Amino acid sequence: MNLHDEDATNAFASRIVVLQTRWYASQNSNINNSEPYLARTYINMPIASSKSQTLSFYLLDTPICVYKMTIPEQYKKSYKPPFQEQPSAPGLQRKLDPQPLDDITADGRPYRPAGKLEGRSALITGADSGIGRSIALLFALEGANITIHGTNKEQHELNDIEQEILKRTSKVKVHKLIYDLRQEENCILMVQEHMNVFGKLDALVLNHGTQNANTDLPTLSSKQWHDTFDTNIHSFFYIVKAVIPIMEPGSTVTFNASINFAVGHPELIDYTSTKGAMIGFMRALSNQIVGEKGIRCNAVAPGPIWTPLIPATMTKESIETFGTSVPVGRAGQPIEVATTFVYLTSADSSYISGQVIHVNGGVVIN
Repeated sequence: MNLHDEDATNAFASRIVVLQTRWYASQNSNINNSEPYLARTYINMPIASSKSQTLSFYLLDTPICVYKMTIPEQYKKSYKPPFQEQPSAPGLQRKLDPQPLDDITADGRPYRPAGKLEGRSALITGADSGIGRSIALLFALEGANITIHGTNKEQHELNDIEQEILKRTSKVKVHKLIYDLRQEENCILMVQEHMNVFGKLDALVLNHGTQNANTDLPTLSSKQWHDTFDTNIHSFFYIVKAVIPIMEPGSTVTFNASINFAVGHPELIDYTSTKGAMIGFMRALSNQIVGEKGIRCNAVAPGPIWTPLIPATMTKESIETFGTSVPVGRAGQPIEVATTFVYLTSADSSYISGQVIHVNGGVVIN
């Protein structure tokens, strides 16, 4: 092509825009093709010269009748999921209506990876559904090899996310593990198996947890109290104790906590207590190891996020009003939390440790 022929050059560039946009649409279902929009793109072409320079020019505002992104209903103010219940924790993602959004951001676009975790190896617990599932998908898209954990009840859903990852990228390895993490020996075995497969651990994401609503403390059984603590905080101690000796400087430990440690959910006294303990553990751990070992420790404290735990564990009244009390005016989606985990695991957050990031729909936490 003659680079001095402006008409030919612009025609070529327009064709590139169309092809790029059609490919993008073929990868994503959240698109309609009913309206034109203005596209911009950079086109790079070689110039025949001894220095092999590259000519870059900007194709401005080229109207093409192709595709337009639409904003999912779940991101619109005052949106409430249809009322639904599941019989028991942990709940199943397959049964949720609508499905939580794992990789579609609030602008209606698919998540855009940037290689932020290339070459890293991560262990993610509770990765079968909800926030953990989205974390696993985003970590893989960002280039991390991952071990994903679930329980026996969640094995089929763990298979689902593994297949989704392998469909989306062929550049990473995924290893699945099924363990009851209430037992210390299982926590140790999980870490050992990850190391046997990948040989290193750069990022630990402790996302697993349980809850069950109770509105009258005298009726809260000691068994439920102990099960909640065994799952939500004792297992964190067991796992962190096992990984600290094998993690290198620059590694990260990130906990999934909850807004409830700060606000105190009246239906979740045992759960809230474990989340408070989790934050104290994270802060003390950071103070102990970030300077000496170079391992950063942080936590994310989500607000109301649409996951299987909601219809499986909350009271009818809480399900009916879920997400409506926060300033943003709606429940959050798993990807809105998972992107924070990508940030805290990547070099973008290299000066952050001992902190809690609140992803809660605008609730002010001091």
